[in-house]
Amino acid sequence: MIGKAIFGGAGLLALACAAQAQAPTPVSYTADIAPLLEANCATCHLTGEEAGGMSLVSDSALSFLVNKPSQEAPGVLRIAPGDPDRSYLVMKLEGSHIAHGGSGARMPFGGSPLPATEIAKIRAWIAAGANP
Repeated sequence: MIGKAIFGGAGLLALACAAQAQAPTPVSYTADIAPLLEANCATCHLTGEEAGGMSLVSDSALSFLVNKPSQEAPGVLRIAPGDPDRSYLVMKLEGSHIAHGGSGARMPFGGSPLPATEIAKIRAWIAAGANP
């Protein structure tokens, strides 16, 4: 009986360790998202006067993105916290914006699409609530 209890406890410990090892690393706006926006988006979206009417410079990007309606698809939020599939930013990056009532080109404009790993970071950050 003691052997089964020890083995059972060891099995639970192994499962807990495996689950912890597979837990995704939290995405940070400051460490992950702001640098990504600055490197790929802020060149064109610098002051908020450019196309799209938003600045994607790290200090101001959140106030232009989170819970703000898109200019191209006003019924869709640029970022809907907790819901990357309903966030226009993700649609523009993935190229699905036209199917959701949007317009214009896939972003980043004139460049290669962001790698799937970078879009996954943005999706994870939005899914976690798009917090600063």
